[in-house]
Amino acid sequence: MCYTRLVKLHLGQIEPHAPLLRAPPESQLLYKVMKAEHLIASIASGYLHFNRVDRYSDFPGADPHDGEQLPADLAANQAAAIGSERHWTLADYYEQARARTYACCFSLENSKHIWADYAVGAAYGKVCVVFAFGKLKQRLNDTLSAGARMVLPNQETADQIFSVNYGMIDYVDRAVFRANHEFMQNPIVYTFLKDAEFAPDQELRISLSALGIGKFVLRDRSELQFGDNLQLGFDFRGAIGDGTISGILAEPGGDNTYLVAELAKLHIGAEGTAVPSPKV
Repeated sequence: MCYTRLVKLHLGQIEPHAPLLRAPPESQLLYKVMKAEHLIASIASGYLHFNRVDRYSDFPGADPHDGEQLPADLAANQAAAIGSERHWTLADYYEQARARTYACCFSLENSKHIWADYAVGAAYGKVCVVFAFGKLKQRLNDTLSAGARMVLPNQETADQIFSVNYGMIDYVDRAVFRANHEFMQNPIVYTFLKDAEFAPDQELRISLSALGIGKFVLRDRSELQFGDNLQLGFDFRGAIGDGTISGILAEPGGDNTYLVAELAKLHIGAEGTAVPSPKV
């Protein structure tokens, strides 16, 4: 398999797979439950946290099959060789693409479920950041299209190689559902499919995915290693100012004193917090 330099052909694109995905209306609110200490770290360092989809194991009940090709598609994918590389199949391509795909997850609903199941073990209570979908998408698209650079594991920087996509998760019975019919799937389809057991999440996902074919080589000729997570630059203060973030909800019973004090240190007023009223 050939090694690929970070040339323009392989740089990231803005919503290249939008026609394959379902997006909510621009006015949709998104809810992201986090540990209060993680929110403070994200604001202070200016990033949104993305997990590699095949490495979700940081909380109980995480989906071990996130982004994975479906069992009903596997045999056909394994039988489909790519080009002259008879030992390298479509199934291998999907696995490599999965290992180069990251996700940041939100819920379409402020539900009791997300408050109960996410940010478990928070030292200072949970918080829920409320985003306006349309404004969040525009802010991230602007960031990524403005020649953004990515920070590599060795602290070098490189051209932005990740394509960004937005979509609601489709919940299916993974044991029997088949995505392949007349045509094989773009790997992005698997990124936005999950088993029906996760339907209470009502997830809206932002994905960052690099090309699943070839290899990326750094200046020292070593191969780029895709870590377990990445941080995408995000200006929380600016997002609060322009309405991209419409509120920060504090968990009832959480250490709101900590939250308010830490936000104040970051020049974010207490008026940005409130106690939520989750839906049943």
